[in-house]
Amino acid sequence: MESENRVAIVTGAIKGIGLAIALELSRSGVKCVLPYHDWLESLESMHRHMKETGVDYHAIPADLTCHKDVKKVINTVQDLFGRLDILINNIERGGWPIVHGPYVPEQWNLEFKTTVTAKCYLFEEALPILKSHGDGVVVNISSIAGLVGRSGPAGLVFNDCYSFSNRAIQSLTETWARQGAPEVRVNELMLGFIETRHGPSTRGWKIMSTEEQKAILDHILLQRTGKVEEVAKVVRFMVFDASFMTGSTIRMDGGYILGGDKAASMPRGVVEPGEPTLGGSILPETAVKKTRSRS
Repeated sequence: MESENRVAIVTGAIKGIGLAIALELSRSGVKCVLPYHDWLESLESMHRHMKETGVDYHAIPADLTCHKDVKKVINTVQDLFGRLDILINNIERGGWPIVHGPYVPEQWNLEFKTTVTAKCYLFEEALPILKSHGDGVVVNISSIAGLVGRSGPAGLVFNDCYSFSNRAIQSLTETWARQGAPEVRVNELMLGFIETRHGPSTRGWKIMSTEEQKAILDHILLQRTGKVEEVAKVVRFMVFDASFMTGSTIRMDGGYILGGDKAASMPRGVVEPGEPTLGGSILPETAVKKTRSRS
C-alpha cells in the first residue's frame, strides 16, 4: 500500500499507543480521523503533536460503544475525505484487579463493550468503504491477556472480562479477514506490557509493590516493557509492507508468553558404548571416548 492520499481512522489516539500510531501514519502522509471520548486532559497535547506533522487530520468526539456515534464517525470520514483506507482498531478498556478489585456489573459491561463491541461496530460500518478502493487494511490491537488470563505475575493486571474479551479478538480477526478478502487485509497485533499500556506510565503499575513490578519484568525475556514508538513501527509495517498477510496475529510482548526461563545448556547424556541410539544404530566406543574427552 502506498501512503499518498490515504485516509485512516485511529481510535484511542488521544494519547499513548494510539497517538504514536497516528503520528507514525501522519508522518507517512496519511490523513487521520481521530475519535476521542475520555482522557480529555490530553486533547490539547494530541492536537499539538498532530499539527506538528503538517498533514491534515480531524478529531471528533464520539463514544464508540454507541452505534450512532460510530456511524457519525464514518459519515464524517466520507464527508471530509471521500474515502477510507485504514482502520486501526485500538479501542479497549481493562480494569486491573489491583486497581478495581472484584468486578461490579458496570465495570464488566464497560470492559466488554469497549474492547469487543466497539471494534465490531467500527469494522461493520467501515468495511463497505474499505472494500470500495480495493486495498484496505484493518489492524486490531489486542493484548496477551487473551492468552495469559489472571495468572502468574500478570494476575494483578489482567482481569477476567478483559482477558476473555481479548481472546475473542483473534476469532474476530480471522472472521473479518474472510469477510474482507481480497480487497481488505485484516490482521491483529497482540501487545504485552507497553510503557503506557499495563506498564510504568500507568496508575496500576504505580500501585504495585517493587517486588510485584520486578516479577513482571523478570518474566519478560527482554527484561523491559515496550515503547509506544516500537508499537507504531510494527503497525506501520502491517499497514504498508505486509501485503500478503491477512487473518494473522503478530505477538509483540518482549517474550512474556515464553516466560523468564532461559534455555538450559545441553547435558552430557548417559548413553554407554554399545547401547543402541534413538535411531537404532550402535554408538562406537571410540566415538563415546572422544565425546567424553571433549566434555
